[in-house]
Amino acid sequence: MPRLADKRLGPMIFWSIAIAVTAIACAALFYAAAGRTVNATGTELADPNDHFRLALLGIEADEQSGKLDAEQAQAARGELAREMLRGQAESQPSPVRELGRVPLLVGLMAVAALSLGLYAILGRPDLPAQPLAERSELAVQSMDLADAIARIETRLAQVPDDLRGWQVIAPAYLEQGRFADAANAYRRIIALGGPNPDVQTDLAEALLLQADGAGSPEAMELLQAAAQADGTHVRSRLYLAAEMMRTGDFETAARYWQDVIGLAQGDEAWLLAARQGLAVAQNGGVDTASPPDAELIQNMVAGLADRLFSEGGTIAEWTQLVRSYLVLDDRESAQKAYDAAVAAYPAAFDRGDLDTLALGAGLTLDGDTQ
Repeated sequence: MPRLADKRLGPMIFWSIAIAVTAIACAALFYAAAGRTVNATGTELADPNDHFRLALLGIEADEQSGKLDAEQAQAARGELAREMLRGQAESQPSPVRELGRVPLLVGLMAVAALSLGLYAILGRPDLPAQPLAERSELAVQSMDLADAIARIETRLAQVPDDLRGWQVIAPAYLEQGRFADAANAYRRIIALGGPNPDVQTDLAEALLLQADGAGSPEAMELLQAAAQADGTHVRSRLYLAAEMMRTGDFETAARYWQDVIGLAQGDEAWLLAARQGLAVAQNGGVDTASPPDAELIQNMVAGLADRLFSEGGTIAEWTQLVRSYLVLDDRESAQKAYDAAVAAYPAAFDRGDLDTLALGAGLTLDGDTQ
């Protein structure tokens, strides 16, 4: 009986304190703002819940992309609800315009009701405060790629302007071989976020894969625009060189091969193929070289791995390393490279393409993502 009483008493004490703190915070804000000015960043009143709405959208995006499962997302929402309660006591006003007491009181009551109501549904007052990453029940479980895509598609059907959702699902479509869907997704990304060399090249890649070796005028226009916009953009130039080789324009292809070779640091996985492509282009399309040395390719990948593990690198380089290991059918090294990339880039939003690649390849996803 004493233990049962303790279990019941804990939540009762929590709710008493939470209601009291919320009431005090609302009263203080009401008194301080009466006849004064309140928060805003311009001529309009700022919504005090914008931060929490954005955070909630981030949790939903991570759930839909497979970074968090349903249980983990539920726990994250509960943590967010606690943060909302703390925010009521910590928020400070800055003067901009006058509000009457009645609309202010209504607003405070709405915020309090939203905070307490959300926590009543999602909260766990019996749990001690603890970072999400340290909770054993939040270890990320393997998720089927098709199931993850279906969840994101459901979300995008409801919110078609969700840029982050399109950014996650587009490379996933490529992994599944759904090239037309990938192309449409990349078009949505450009429409919502504007063009840039990376996404233009992504769209061109999807169009070329959809064409299945037949070429695509739209893809060539996108690749040329990407190369012109960024003089150091490697991927667009690699695709342009390959397409020039396919169409027999070896002089132009040689120029693009030389461009990318000049941009290389010496340990890129694609560098050997670029050098061979240049040799073939300079020889009028005739390949007189011997087949690639598998040992040489492995040494180049090992060189990239040594540099990344010792000095670090960009998320694109880590993704390239993981993909290279998967091409070499070295899953153990691919897993180690992925784990190191997660440690270097713990924020899930930084690793969209890498996590999609790992998920599609069946690698074990790390549980320390946020």
